[in-house]
Amino acid sequence: GFGKGGKTLAVFLAKQAQSVAMIEKSKHMYGGTCINIACIPSKSLEYYAKQSKNQHFKNYEEQNQFYQNSIKQKNSLTSKLRAKNYENLNVHKTIKIFNGIASFLSSTEIKIRTDENGQINETIIQGDKIFINTGTLPNIPKNISNIKQNKYIYTSTTLMELKSLPKTLIIIGGGYIGLEFASIYTNFGSKVTIFESGSIFLSHEDEDISKVVYDTLTKRGIHIIMNVKIENINLNKIIYRCESTENKTQEADAILVAIGRHANIDELNLDKIGIKITKNNFIQVNEKLETTTKNIWAIGDVNGGPQFTYISLDDYRIIRDQLLTNNKQQTTNSNNNNNNNTLTTRKYIPYSIYIDPELSRIGLTEKEAIKAGYELKIFKKLTLTIPRAHQIEELDGLVKIIVDSKTNLIIGASLYCSYSSEVINIIRLAMLTNQSYIFLRDFIYTHPSMSEMFNDLLSESL
Repeated sequence: GFGKGGKTLAVFLAKQAQSVAMIEKSKHMYGGTCINIACIPSKSLEYYAKQSKNQHFKNYEEQNQFYQNSIKQKNSLTSKLRAKNYENLNVHKTIKIFNGIASFLSSTEIKIRTDENGQINETIIQGDKIFINTGTLPNIPKNISNIKQNKYIYTSTTLMELKSLPKTLIIIGGGYIGLEFASIYTNFGSKVTIFESGSIFLSHEDEDISKVVYDTLTKRGIHIIMNVKIENINLNKIIYRCESTENKTQEADAILVAIGRHANIDELNLDKIGIKITKNNFIQVNEKLETTTKNIWAIGDVNGGPQFTYISLDDYRIIRDQLLTNNKQQTTNSNNNNNNNTLTTRKYIPYSIYIDPELSRIGLTEKEAIKAGYELKIFKKLTLTIPRAHQIEELDGLVKIIVDSKTNLIIGASLYCSYSSEVINIIRLAMLTNQSYIFLRDFIYTHPSMSEMFNDLLSESL
């Protein structure tokens, strides 16, 4: 797999004069999921969609033309990055790139199956160390017949290849991926409906945050339906019901299925070499990312950790340290590890959802902190209290920081505002270095900036 962790590790090993084989199934996936079918293309469309919203186009034809141009720009970007990622490896004489499907023959042997214009070839290679970096694939409902053959149904990958803007879009799944695409296509001009099977919107967030997000999305015209049970999908028509109500039918130009992702491992033949799988069907690893088979590691989304590119990069660092023999970094603090030099880089991992505006979070929510027994100081303000928000005309949102009242340390934050994906990293630095919230409150920030929100936000607790 050519993903973030694997490609970075390949270059590192090549610089150590190691002979490296990089196996990638598709020439269209050089660089991995992020730059080809996930983070980069979706955020590219998010950027152009926001421009589209601000253009205030008069009709669908204008919206569609802008959308088609945006798809071309997105494709140009991913193509450029894909070529650059290929060259970053190909320039090293000790790296050989194979295109094909890999499967294990033994714990040291890999069979690579290639298909060149219908000509099937098999190559067997051997390696002392093997790193699995195959990523994840979108989940597809198994209880709906013929769903894979339905031309109106898309995944997060295929929707971004749609050549014309759908006038109406139904999204199955109200999680983070579903919300991002709902925000993107609403800004482009589509009429979006979200079908969510759960009864609580954004159940992992605090209620005050999820309510503001819900209100903002619905104000923009996104229709959110909760407690949905889908009975069937007939071409572009969804037959569904909510709790005990009678069946209803809704149709759309496109239907996006966004109900999570699963490990891309079906073709690897893992059972042949004794690699164990978790109950959620990801590759089982320890804190050093070792699988249950010696000298085989799993990097990135496939190992069931947080599904973020920056985690895959950190996986590389953990494995790099093992190969350098100092073993300092790992994913968690092990109770059985008496080495005081052991480091964990996995404390307080932030994440951002690229809706409009962005929602970013780190650490505990208020409800989690209360459940854990903390005594709290809560700092909370509407985004419209931030001067920079007025200057950029992005007033929607709510910002909230959770502080342990006994220590004055920040233990969590939720920032629903523009540029929160940048600002959240300041909070992580404060948390990792055990800074009191007063440090951020009294810090000197540039003006006007979103980060200066901390001066006022942290001056008065609720």
